Amino acid sequence: MSRVPLSVLDLVPVPSGSTAGDALRNSIDLARRAEEFGYQRYWFAEHHLNPGVAGTSPAVVIALAAAATSSIRLGAAAVQMGHRTALSVLEEFALVDALHPGRVDLGLGRSGGAPPSGDGPTDETQTRTTPEGLVLPPPFSFAHLAGSPRIELQRSLLIQPGATPPPYGDQVADLLALLRGGYRHPNGERAQVVPGEGAGLQIWIHGSSGGESARLAGRHGLPFGANYHVAPAKVLDAVAAYRAAFEPSSALAEPQVIVSADVVVAEDEATARELAAGYAPWVRSIRNASGAIPFPTPDEARSLPWTDADDALVADRLATQFVGTAAHVADRLDALQRATGADELLVTTITHDHQDRVRSFQLLAKEWQQR
Repeated sequence: MSRVPLSVLDLVPVPSGSTAGDALRNSIDLARRAEEFGYQRYWFAEHHLNPGVAGTSPAVVIALAAAATSSIRLGAAAVQMGHRTALSVLEEFALVDALHPGRVDLGLGRSGGAPPSGDGPTDETQTRTTPEGLVLPPPFSFAHLAGSPRIELQRSLLIQPGATPPPYGDQVADLLALLRGGYRHPNGERAQVVPGEGAGLQIWIHGSSGGESARLAGRHGLPFGANYHVAPAKVLDAVAAYRAAFEPSSALAEPQVIVSADVVVAEDEATARELAAGYAPWVRSIRNASGAIPFPTPDEARSLPWTDADDALVADRLATQFVGTAAHVADRLDALQRATGADELLVTTITHDHQDRVRSFQLLAKEWQQR
């Protein structure tokens, strides 16, 4: 069997001691290098009110990266539809597609400022390992964020006062209708979106569980992005629900799945572990709703106070981050691919030093291509 392609997910991280401008320049440089290394796609995430993450507007960063590259596909993973309209999202991405036709992926997600709710209670309390060797930790609960002042602040700034976001399924259906030229208002008027209608965008749905997003992607016959790097416990549920719901469409005859993983690669394991030292406090800052901190140096990370409660807060993410030599990380990615049946893998890497991050992607690509 031929090896599945690798792609890149970029949060546009801001290392400690640097600026958002530095982070953007680093990401544009990394997109150029990823194209040279042979990665298939380069996707940007959307996050808000995080001092350590500058990727607030995927469409803008995609446009900047598109101007600096020539062939790699560029996209969003994912636009947060909870504070957007179908029309505004389609118009933004179609503008980029107008100048870079056939290279833009539009990934849609539900999130809009609220913590993930999951699909109800679970009695899973033990870490499991699949026959392929993939680690599946117990589901992480976001219950501690209920009523968080910071979450309320984010929602108040992202959503217009008094506005009620439409149901996610309706937003996806409206966007697809606008893209295909089939949208009509209840009063009979047809919307013609320019640019937008007929744009060469590839639409993806992203999800972290076997819930609405996975089923929606399947019903519409769209490709699906499953989130192992943030919600590892539910990745198998997500891909199974998507495949069970899949109906062939004009976009896809068969299911298409990409699965994400967080990786750090270096020439030896000790160096890789050192480069990944800032990951735990960075994840802690996200999980406690204080906002992602600028990514610390290893020394800065070791100097931060740490408790047993902090260990519990980040345990699932540390257990499922692939860190080590290129051979070791490629083995872990192989296990992820076999367990999920992924058609493609999406890797994300954060290190404090930009050149270490570039080198991580370079080493992994070389190993992946040589196997």
